[in-house]
Amino acid sequence: MNAPERILKTIEHEEPDRVPAFESAFTNNTIVKYYGIDPRTAGGYKGSYEFSYKVGIDLVYSIVSLFPRNFLKGGKGFIDEYGRIMKFEQYEDGTQILAYHGGHFKSFEDYESWEQPDPNLKSRLAQFQSGRKIQKDMNDVVFSIPATGSLMECTWEGFGIETFSRILAHDKQIKRVFDDRGSFTLELVKILAENDAQMVILWDDYGFKNGLFMSPSLYRKYVFPWIRQICDAAHKRDCKILLHSDGDLMEIFEDIIKCGVDALNPIESTTANPDYDIFKLNEKYGDKITFVGNLSPIMLAMGEISEIEDYAKKLIRELAPGGGYIFSSGHSINPAVTVDRFEAMQNIRRKYGTYPINVPD
Repeated sequence: MNAPERILKTIEHEEPDRVPAFESAFTNNTIVKYYGIDPRTAGGYKGSYEFSYKVGIDLVYSIVSLFPRNFLKGGKGFIDEYGRIMKFEQYEDGTQILAYHGGHFKSFEDYESWEQPDPNLKSRLAQFQSGRKIQKDMNDVVFSIPATGSLMECTWEGFGIETFSRILAHDKQIKRVFDDRGSFTLELVKILAENDAQMVILWDDYGFKNGLFMSPSLYRKYVFPWIRQICDAAHKRDCKILLHSDGDLMEIFEDIIKCGVDALNPIESTTANPDYDIFKLNEKYGDKITFVGNLSPIMLAMGEISEIEDYAKKLIRELAPGGGYIFSSGHSINPAVTVDRFEAMQNIRRKYGTYPINVPD
């Protein structure tokens, strides 16, 4: 079974040949080098996809938004098309990441003067097609899907949380901003799906460790009507939606399902809410949505090997039977994750992730 078949079968809550794997971000040169890939020369999708195949990660992505708009002096970073100030940061092992450093918009007037992203920009479709071509050249051992910014995360980050909070008090202004983001994302997903994208990732953090960025009623008023339209448009074109949203989403979990989201990542295990627990959520909603992730990056950086192995076994044992689960960390593989702990995680998937699932207690 190839990677696209494996992922899509899992999303349909059917059992493929093995539990598929994904990582929303992989920023760890030490682990990349361990697999024989040189981060200095393996740029672009090809190097990333080849590394993913070596690890056994099935689901990879191309970037179709978040493009640079204005570059910062000295090559330190850029302001992206959503108004987010992004700067390059480097870790001791040479890993380079793009870190958020605030919003460009200091007022609604700043926002109004900004040229809005164009969903019809040819480079967006070109990025998706580039990733798809590499997938085909690799005989479908990975499944390349397009990833785009969505509504909430790109909105508040373009302003910064303080300015965004002030604009929330002005109904017409905040509705205009969310409608701009929603219409852009909706049109882009339509374009991608009409060009054979079988799944799209929406980057859209709704919360943090202690709760949501704004009240549930505001999500229901401004965000979820657009997410519902996006999911409906995708499904009409035989395309699935994977939502990446960090934080404690307990108060809006049912809303996300009702919008039609097919899969949710990463279901963080490190929130402050003990009820935001993937195993409890699976008991209640496991037949309605596919879970992606949950193995704590803190555990992967600092935990005992036996602890990682036991938790990985539990994820596969309790979530994978019947499909509906994609193996992944509970956020990303960052520079603090050690090789031995990462390998412990992956070795459990390799050993016990074959269907029919049979993982000892």
